[in-house]
Amino acid sequence: MKEISQEINAKFSELGVEIPLEDIEERLDKMVNKFKVPKEEARRSVVNYFLKEYNIPRNNFYTGPSKSPLKKVSELNVDGKWVNVKGKVVQLWENAHESISQVGLIGDETGAIKFTKWESAELPDIEEGKSYLFKNVVINEWNGKFQVNLNKSSSIEDIDEDLEVGTSTATFTGAMVDIQSGSGLIKRCPECNRALTKGACMEHGKVDGIYDLRIKAVLDDGETTQDAIIKRDLAEEITGITLESAISLAADALDQGVVLEEMKKTLVGKYYTVSGSRIERYLLVDSIDEMSVLDQAKLDELIDAAEVV
Repeated sequence: MKEISQEINAKFSELGVEIPLEDIEERLDKMVNKFKVPKEEARRSVVNYFLKEYNIPRNNFYTGPSKSPLKKVSELNVDGKWVNVKGKVVQLWENAHESISQVGLIGDETGAIKFTKWESAELPDIEEGKSYLFKNVVINEWNGKFQVNLNKSSSIEDIDEDLEVGTSTATFTGAMVDIQSGSGLIKRCPECNRALTKGACMEHGKVDGIYDLRIKAVLDDGETTQDAIIKRDLAEEITGITLESAISLAADALDQGVVLEEMKKTLVGKYYTVSGSRIERYLLVDSIDEMSVLDQAKLDELIDAAEVV
């Protein structure tokens, strides 16, 4: 909180306006602790209050994109700081919140970070797999994790680079205890490859989607759970359901949900070892192996022993 107050104070000082630091801290504290407003929203509210109080145009306060420092993803760790960042869109998440335009992950060679593009920013949509220069975005800390927010002061530029995304790799062994909605036979937008929701793409509207298979699994080792995303080739391998047979199943039943139910019957309750790239809470699976019956029994014994302790 103190660091945000100091940043606000310093920016006003650059404009020749000296605002007592304690006045800024008091307003921030009231917004965050009394009214439970998220830090970034509280920061914006406090800034707007003093802009109005001292009759300062918004454009005079918010640093132009060219003045914001260009940072790597691994350096995005200061709450409230305005930066420029080059990033590749690693993944777009399904979003139903009306105030959010897009949400997902962007990354560079140093790692990946969550981004949120607010509807009020009126910025163009970005596409999965493409690289961009995100100008004048603000870093926000929430529940101990950092993310970047794109708002009215931000801008997005296409860049002709295929950025490499550095990720940490991990291996997890456990029982598949659930397969979440959004799995099974899905359709993707032919323009941006985004999964469709009720036959529509958030960017391109109603489109003739392209069929795909996907599994959003939850694995449990008795102590922790792991969300895992399994793409088409591996999904076909472990279920024995090809894309063509999935389409046929759905056509016969007049329901795409039948594919998800078949996957659950085949997979849930079995033990797997998965390996892949870890991004946020997800493991993007590169390889998956079913454990033998003997290994499953040994793991069950270990889990039972842990529960007794």
